[in-house]
Amino acid sequence: MPHRSVEVVVVGGGAAGFFGAITCAERYPHCRVTILEKTGRVLSKVRVSGGGRCNLTHDCLEPRRLVQFYPRGGKALLGPFHRFGPTETMDWFERRGVPLVTLPDGCVFPKSDRSQTVIDCLTGAARAAGVAVQTGVPIHSITAEPSSRFAIDSDDGERILCDRLLLATGSSPQGYEWARSLGHAVEPPVPSLFTFTVAGEGLKGLSGITVDKVTLSLPGTDLRQTGTLLITHGGLSGPAVLLLSSWGARTLHDRGYRSPLEIDWLGWGAAQTEESLRGHKSAHPRTNVVSHPLFGLPRRLWERLAAEAGVKGDLRWADISNQQIKRFTEKLSSDRQEISGKSEFKEEFVTCGGVRLDEIDFKTLRSKVHPALFFAGEILDVDGVTGGFNLQNAWTTGFLAGEGMGESRAG
Repeated sequence: MPHRSVEVVVVGGGAAGFFGAITCAERYPHCRVTILEKTGRVLSKVRVSGGGRCNLTHDCLEPRRLVQFYPRGGKALLGPFHRFGPTETMDWFERRGVPLVTLPDGCVFPKSDRSQTVIDCLTGAARAAGVAVQTGVPIHSITAEPSSRFAIDSDDGERILCDRLLLATGSSPQGYEWARSLGHAVEPPVPSLFTFTVAGEGLKGLSGITVDKVTLSLPGTDLRQTGTLLITHGGLSGPAVLLLSSWGARTLHDRGYRSPLEIDWLGWGAAQTEESLRGHKSAHPRTNVVSHPLFGLPRRLWERLAAEAGVKGDLRWADISNQQIKRFTEKLSSDRQEISGKSEFKEEFVTCGGVRLDEIDFKTLRSKVHPALFFAGEILDVDGVTGGFNLQNAWTTGFLAGEGMGESRAG
């Protein structure tokens, strides 16, 4: 036991920061823990998570499967997930009076369906553990002292010294600057997890249509994702788009969010689609092609695709030509649209990029540059797809950083 208190400062009052602070304060009474948050409100991203319901994790309990939901950082998180994964997260909240419910898609929410329940749990646990929370603290600079301590200077001239420092500043540009000033390299941050704006008239008038098991791909790349697709007023959304935007975050950024997009509306590929069309022609020759949608496709979408393939409204299957079947197959299996921009997914946002992972010890989340410096959450070059995976990263890295700060003997 140290002869004096260890001063621990957590910069950032989000999920990772709170979890790190609570873990450190609960497990190590010799640590005096303070959270500094620049805004007037803590846990703001938790508040909007899951559309205000807080999708706090995902019921994927096997670490080797779980890491597959992280376009960046999955390999680094494998060990940490064995130590603190979704099972431990759910147990942590339920033991603190937050009943949870798991939906059929694996997403886990508080039974109350309110993010405020999670916020109240975290702020209450911090208060009970003796964590001091200071909001509205505009930090000007953070410097490493020769004694291995850190000096945190605010805009109003106040200086705070600490023995351990956790940067949990999310995707804040200022957080990246502090990391760089302390000797860390930062992978350039770009948006991830966004929806597509689509140019042209191809989808006009189809807003509100949802299609299951659509395959999207970016021509010229290996990027390809399958899932539900939603046609919106200005473009495309839904799980398939969010998956593609996550895995293709850097590619789409490099293309200026202008790129061709290929849509396989059935997710089958051209060969199976053509075979199915020819089979239907043989089985139902007298049926009108346009007025009887196939494969579960919504009528408005089927009519649009048929028209763009040159299939007239009065055509029967018996009269459709081989060339028309080829064109219809192409339209169904490789429909080309043009991405002309991006927009945020609801009020949520995730960043691809951050502090380089090879500079972090993922057993403790401690910096390999400064033994008293720790990182957690989205400031790291880690991001997950939608479904509770990004908050799970926050809980896991926050927990291990909290443990690491109490165990660390810096200097």
